Amino acid sequence: MDSVTQIILGAAVGEAVLGKKMGNKAVIAGAIAGTIPDLDVLFGPFMSELEGLAFHRGISHSIFIAIVGGLFFGWCGFRLFNKKRTQLSGYDSSQGSLKEWQLLFFLGMLTHALLDSFTMYGTQLFAPFSDYRVAFNSISVADFFYTVPFAICLLITIFSKRGSRKRRFWNYLGLGVSSIYLIFTLINKSVMISHFKSALADQNITYTEYVVGPTLLTNFLWNITVDAGDQYYSAKYSWFDKSPIQFESLEKNHHLIGDAEEDETIYILKWFTKGFYNVIINSKGQLQLNDLRYGTFGNSNLDNNFVFRFILEKNSDGSYTMTSQEGGPAKGEEKKVMTQLWNRIKGV
Repeated sequence: MDSVTQIILGAAVGEAVLGKKMGNKAVIAGAIAGTIPDLDVLFGPFMSELEGLAFHRGISHSIFIAIVGGLFFGWCGFRLFNKKRTQLSGYDSSQGSLKEWQLLFFLGMLTHALLDSFTMYGTQLFAPFSDYRVAFNSISVADFFYTVPFAICLLITIFSKRGSRKRRFWNYLGLGVSSIYLIFTLINKSVMISHFKSALADQNITYTEYVVGPTLLTNFLWNITVDAGDQYYSAKYSWFDKSPIQFESLEKNHHLIGDAEEDETIYILKWFTKGFYNVIINSKGQLQLNDLRYGTFGNSNLDNNFVFRFILEKNSDGSYTMTSQEGGPAKGEEKKVMTQLWNRIKGV
C-alpha cells in the first residue's frame, strides 16, 4: 500500500498497544514502526534497477524481520523513553514496558507486510527462507475507501484525551472498519472472478490460468489477464457495467527473447510478473517486456499503456540487460488516463 496508508495503520497499532500510557507519542512510534519496512528503498542507489525490483518488498517485509526488528527497535524505544532507573525495580516502565515496546514495533512492522500482501505486488513474507511473494490481489496499492475512513478515525483519536473511552473507541473503530473492508475486497474478488469466468465460458475462450486484481484507487473496477496458450486475453469489469465483458487478445511474443530461461534478467522478470508477461518492439525500436497482471490503461497497441514496462537490451554474448523500468501513464498523459479510469469505473 502507499506510504500514507501504512503510516496510518502503524499509528493506530501504536495507539492500541501503548496509547494509554504514552498518548500521541505511541501514535508517532507506531507510525515509525509502520514505515520501517519501506526503508528498503534506501538501498536503491547501491543496486541496479533489476536488483532493486527484486529487493523491494523482500526481506524487509518478512515475518522474520518483523520479529528481529520488533525486538531491536522495541528495545531502542524502551531505552529512549525510560531512562530513569531505580534501585528497587530497575527501569521505570511508566512509559511502557520493554515487552510493550517490542510488541508495538513487531505489530507495526508485521501489519505493514500483511497489508501489502493483499496487493497485486505482494510481499516475501517468508524471506529469507523462501522468495515466494504472497499476493492476495484484492486491493489496489492506493484505495481511498480503505484509507480515508481510517484517517478520519485516527485524527479523532489523536485529538481525544489520552486514556479516554472516546479515544479507544475511535482508534478501534478505524482498525475495525479497515479490517472489514479488507475482508470485503476478498469477497468482492470472488464475485468478480465469477463474472469473468461466466463471460469466458459464454465466449468459448479456453485457458490454463488467469490473474485477477483491482485497478488503481478503487475496488469497483477489476482487470483479468487470461493465459490461453498461444496468447493472452485481457478485460476489465466494473460494478456499473451494463454491457457484456469484452476481451482483448494480446500476443505473447515470447519468441522475441528466444531461449532465455537461464538468463538472470529474464528469470527475475518472469518471477516478478509471475509469468504473466508479453514482449513487444516498441515505437522506439526497443525490446519491451510488459507486466500483464495489471492490465492496460487503455489501448494496448500503444507502448505506454502497459502499467509496468521494462526495457531490455540484448548483449553480444546473448544475455539481456534491463536498461530501464517504467510505470504509470506516459508523461503528460496523467490527467487523460485518470479521466479514462473514472469513466471506466462508471461503466462508460
